[in-house]
Amino acid sequence: MKTKLTGLAILILVIIAAVVYVFFSRKNQTAEISGYLGGEKIGLLEDEEVQDILKGRYHLVIDYSKAGSLDMITADFTDRDYLFPSNQTALELYEEIHGDPVQSQIIFNTPIVLYTRSAVAKALAEQGIVREEQGIYYVDMTGLTEEIEAGSSWSDLGLPQLYGHVSVGTTDPTKSNSGNMFAALLANTLCQAVADEQNIGNILPRLQNIFRNLGYMESSSADLFDQFLKTGMGAKPLIAGYESQILEFAAENPETWEQISGDIVMLYPTPTLWSSHVYIALNEAGTAGINALLDEDIQRLAWEKHGFRTGVYDVPADTERFGVSGLAPEITQISPMPDAATMERIIQALS
Repeated sequence: MKTKLTGLAILILVIIAAVVYVFFSRKNQTAEISGYLGGEKIGLLEDEEVQDILKGRYHLVIDYSKAGSLDMITADFTDRDYLFPSNQTALELYEEIHGDPVQSQIIFNTPIVLYTRSAVAKALAEQGIVREEQGIYYVDMTGLTEEIEAGSSWSDLGLPQLYGHVSVGTTDPTKSNSGNMFAALLANTLCQAVADEQNIGNILPRLQNIFRNLGYMESSSADLFDQFLKTGMGAKPLIAGYESQILEFAAENPETWEQISGDIVMLYPTPTLWSSHVYIALNEAGTAGINALLDEDIQRLAWEKHGFRTGVYDVPADTERFGVSGLAPEITQISPMPDAATMERIIQALS
């Protein structure tokens, strides 16, 4: 009898141990989710510190494929758990096409800016289009747009070494968020108000003409910014992008940045637009990415190493950490984005 009880006790202990092992194994098992995101966020997701936090605290791996913010909304969602576009218009378009997502959340923000070289910034300042206040450079969008529409050459602005007409290089507004948002900024400028369905029809031909003259446009803001840095002032005198791009580059490439920083100038449009990077969970598995990306340390790394504004009211306290001159501690002149219906008309007109 004693032997039977001993054997039964051992069996029970084995069963309990097995249950505990399975429980903790499942609890600590790393899940992998996959989705689409804009190229400007690749550096963040490939950051080893970020990946360690995702795995260690959330038992999560976030896999991705690069896609433009608008392209991803109509992409094949098979085996995809999330979308991570770069503005809320993409979320509105998603809701129109697919209905409400399982969950969505703005993870961080960054303003749209223009990048140029010191010689171009100086020439634009002499024309009254760029002004400097306390070391920060601002560009008058109305004045710049007037020069673009007038067909002014760079030579007319005092830059005979540059070929062609004044323009702002941008990504394809029908595919990529930065180009789409710059089109929205131009539309607001041309309307002298927030573009809407009542006033957009009057300025669409002018908007089409501006983009028609740009020729080939990149489909990724990361690719455009890379070309701006590599090809010099002659190829890309002035481009539209995200503030976060130069901050991430300076943080990741301090030696290179030290060599070129004196010639790169960041211009804040007046007004500008917030690019709100919104995470869209396509299923329950995808919701895990929201809590993980809102982790306090990941939010800190998103600012300190990748330049995304994550603080209260998006006013970081330590702008000097990057060594990037002309970085605004606070973004004050902000224009609302046109609504999704208006943006659809802009996209159709520029397709």
